[in-house]
Amino acid sequence: MTEFDPANFSSVDPKQFAQIVKSTPDAKLAEVMQSDLRGKILSEVFDRMPTLFRADRAGSTNAVIHWIITGRPDGGSDTYEVVISNGTCTVPATPEQEPKLALTMGPVEFLKIVSGGANPVMMFMTGKLKAKGDLGLAANIANLFDIPKA
Repeated sequence: MTEFDPANFSSVDPKQFAQIVKSTPDAKLAEVMQSDLRGKILSEVFDRMPTLFRADRAGSTNAVIHWIITGRPDGGSDTYEVVISNGTCTVPATPEQEPKLALTMGPVEFLKIVSGGANPVMMFMTGKLKAKGDLGLAANIANLFDIPKA
């Protein structure tokens, strides 16, 4: 599967997802993330986060992270909350806690980060990723997850 087909997304493993994102032009990723499939894709990515969490690397990390993905078709943003606490990672249905870190990015940048196809530090330096709060946590977040490499 080389084409980005969100209809089959739930059957795609993280490594296949990384390869799809890497091989799909940015314009096509942006188009898909502007469609009614955006919610399904975001939900699938966040639903998988607890399974990709590396408790062995988290140590004593306890944090609430808000991922704010801009560029919704109505001009708004989607916010997802990831809670790392006592060696576990959960993604509540709705964000309710005050974040220790808030990450804001566009939908294409988000897909590239979660698929291992972009360097978050470089994205931060170039303004494509905004981080508010604990920047040390922001620098370490990729180490807390088993992010596939395309």
